[in-house]
Amino acid sequence: MKPPPLLIGAGLVFWGWQTGLPFAGLAMAVVLESPHWMRARWEFSKDDFTRIRSFCALLCLAALVLAFSNNQGPSDFLSLFHDPNFFAQRNAGAASARTVASLLRWLPMVFFLLVAAQVFHAGQGIPAESFSLVVRRRSKKAPFAGPLGSSGRSIDLRYPYFVLCLLAASVHASEDTTFFWGLSALVTWALWPQRSPRFGIILWVASLAAAMALGYAGQRGLSRVQGWLANYNPRWFGHSVRGGADPLRSKTGIGHIGRLKGSGKIVVRLSTTPGEAAPPLLREASYRAYRKQIWYSESSTNDFILVQAETNRTTWVLLPSKTNSAVVDIASYLPGGRGLLPLPPGSGRLDNLFVFTPPQRNDLGAVLAEGPGLVVFDARYGPGFTFDSPPNTNLDLAVDPKEAPALDQIINEIGPMGADEEQRLETIRRFFQNKYHYRIWEGPDRMARTNDTPLSVFLLRRRGGHCEYFATATVLLLRELHIPARYAVGYAVHEGSGANYVVRERDAHAWCLVWKENTRTWEDFDTTPYSWVATEAKRASPFEVLSDAWSRFAFELAKLRWGQTRLRQYLLWALAPVLVLLLYQIIFRRRRRLSQHADPGAAIVWPGLDSEYYEVERKLAARGLMRQPNEPQSQWLLRIAVDPAAAQVRGALAELLRLHYRYRFDPQGLNASDRDTLQREARTCLARMERQTD
Repeated sequence: MKPPPLLIGAGLVFWGWQTGLPFAGLAMAVVLESPHWMRARWEFSKDDFTRIRSFCALLCLAALVLAFSNNQGPSDFLSLFHDPNFFAQRNAGAASARTVASLLRWLPMVFFLLVAAQVFHAGQGIPAESFSLVVRRRSKKAPFAGPLGSSGRSIDLRYPYFVLCLLAASVHASEDTTFFWGLSALVTWALWPQRSPRFGIILWVASLAAAMALGYAGQRGLSRVQGWLANYNPRWFGHSVRGGADPLRSKTGIGHIGRLKGSGKIVVRLSTTPGEAAPPLLREASYRAYRKQIWYSESSTNDFILVQAETNRTTWVLLPSKTNSAVVDIASYLPGGRGLLPLPPGSGRLDNLFVFTPPQRNDLGAVLAEGPGLVVFDARYGPGFTFDSPPNTNLDLAVDPKEAPALDQIINEIGPMGADEEQRLETIRRFFQNKYHYRIWEGPDRMARTNDTPLSVFLLRRRGGHCEYFATATVLLLRELHIPARYAVGYAVHEGSGANYVVRERDAHAWCLVWKENTRTWEDFDTTPYSWVATEAKRASPFEVLSDAWSRFAFELAKLRWGQTRLRQYLLWALAPVLVLLLYQIIFRRRRRLSQHADPGAAIVWPGLDSEYYEVERKLAARGLMRQPNEPQSQWLLRIAVDPAAAQVRGALAELLRLHYRYRFDPQGLNASDRDTLQREARTCLARMERQTD
């Protein structure tokens, strides 16, 4: 089934228009449609088509690796060997969907060479043996079995390639109806020559119009559903798999009975410059209001603003005017593709951060990122000011009246703290270190009274608890002393792993942010007893070494999956020489084979080419009894049998042809006696024709 003239070219032009590659689409269309005006053709063998097919398959694999690396489109095809992190796709969505979309847009270019070989081939299509391994093996096993040994069938790729162009064009960025109407016109053009003569043109046009109307209505409906889903804003997220924080609130374990749970699963990995220590804390968020054992930020999602980006689109500036003195490489998971980044205090810039949309930050130090399941980036940080907002008198000094009596008792117990702010902070730190202890088990309070709160029980009677007790008590105690403070959550960094550091789920930590009036900055202030690290380490499983090994293996796989490694770039470089070698064989191997055949010393003598029957055939042709193109020898002999010019050899030609066929095509060939008979009968026929001429 041949496509109408210019249809394939129109499909390519339409593809180039929709995908932003009009010149590439036009150039490819001119090449594929040029055989309508050019007479030049080439004879491609089955092996040639097999090599071209292999080349396109490898090119498709390279395109898949590239699409999986950077999730871009054909407009960045020339960036084949660039760093994949440089070309970050900015549209949110599933990485796998973007990969498929990118690959689909590239497919017309990937398989262009194969279709071009077909349209310039002297035959009608591509041999089936070039695509089917089964047919190729059967043909090799029975090379002399005639039709049973080789299918003899050919494959026409023009219509499938046209459909492929339409499919690739469907992955476009425009939101108007140009794609739908262009698709309708091209489909009508393709179906018009194939319409059934049993039905009239009016009925055929009406059916096609009805199908277009239904398709248009469906497209509009899907667009509305997509718009509705895009505008639907559910609550951002709760606690994620790795225990990440919610930027709006933090539900503490204060007052809960039982053991505080935390696994040894590694959730963050850090590496620093040799000789430099890792930051002791990684903050995810901070909060200002405490009510019923829950800390609230007292802000909304609308308070997040976009982070300024550098021109490379992988560097994000949190504080444009800050000079950062240290850098740490952080690898953190983003379950579901969205989460808060754990950042060291005083972070001013994030380098090599590959995300789908620009990160967002609020005025409480939280940075929200939307990207792949794993992000690996460099955080530049240093002492001094941060992007946290200055203290709010109503929020950063507020104390729940129910907690005030217990706080006042603690202040009286501490006694004089000194007038200097640093002295007061150090006195409070020593008080918690000396008078309290860290524990992860909370039992029921048998001495509970009506006005007691879980925090007052911790302060006045139990004097033991986990970090959330210490951080909450410290924040409210400082506020009672008229010192602005906030509650912060994140991770503590203390465990080395070779030259790097690892952070586990049980390293999740809470501490206090205190406002320093003399420097006008927020600083970390942690009053949790130092023994908490050793206490948490005792909870390690005896099989933690095995789980860490598995975690490392999973981490390397995640780096490969989410494009945080150069392995795909190396794969592209490894595929390049293979593609060049195949292309060299396609272009030059046939020329080399022809030159070898032209060399008499290297010529291959096929069986039967020296048959004397050919001399008889040439002699008859000289008498005007030429065999027509594609006319079998047997039919030719029947046709010339009635001609007087062949009267002298009419009886001998049948036996001569039988011997010739055996000599030419029979794998066993002719024995010596039959070979002599062929030579003798041919010389007899030639002698008779010579005498007739005389």
